[in-house]
Amino acid sequence: MLDPVPGPRDGLALRCSRALVSPWARLALLVLLLACAASVMVLYEPQRLLAAGRPFQMSGGAAVVLFGAAYGLCTAAFVPRPLLNLAAGALFGAQAGLAAALAGTVIGAGIAFTLGRVLGQDALRPLLRGRWLTAADGQLSRHGFRSMLALRLFPGIPFAAANYCAAVSRMGYVPFLLATALGSIPNTAAYVVAGSRAASPTSPAFLAATGFIAVSAAAGALLAWRKRHRLRAS
Repeated sequence: MLDPVPGPRDGLALRCSRALVSPWARLALLVLLLACAASVMVLYEPQRLLAAGRPFQMSGGAAVVLFGAAYGLCTAAFVPRPLLNLAAGALFGAQAGLAAALAGTVIGAGIAFTLGRVLGQDALRPLLRGRWLTAADGQLSRHGFRSMLALRLFPGIPFAAANYCAAVSRMGYVPFLLATALGSIPNTAAYVVAGSRAASPTSPAFLAATGFIAVSAAAGALLAWRKRHRLRAS
């Protein structure tokens, strides 16, 4: 039997399906998802629930796992990590809090990277034409692990923004997640320890943690200034 000739309705359905899976349609969906997530964060402020210990009245490993999952979702929606790290330390102490914060960091980075790669990469890559954008894309694509490790080690670069920008490059999942996990340890540990010792601000652990945060922030600002000065000079 001969295949039926496609009718006008079939052609319209085909065009609609192509439009829905086009790069710009996926990018629009990503923008909509991020806008909705950011609105939810502003309206309901889930970081305050995390800091207050709700809904983590349960004890033990289940609370740590639940906190890590909630942490990941919050960071993917642009909630600042320092607030969540302080909450992790205050709720679970230094060791369990660090485990929960690092797990949430990797989860949030993976969510953002996946969304950016699936929904935004095809539409945004053709727009990488400026000198700075081309240089950043080349660095991330060719030296993904090293570049992402440096971004994670120095504070000041928005976590979620770095995730979505890295997704537009050709960096692989494994180097991205591994560099995120390793590079996030020092700064995350400092905030978690500070949160766990917030009740005794004169303790050596709290002073050492806050001192590390201040020094690393100053070093990151200096490095960013020197990098920007070199780019302008070139």
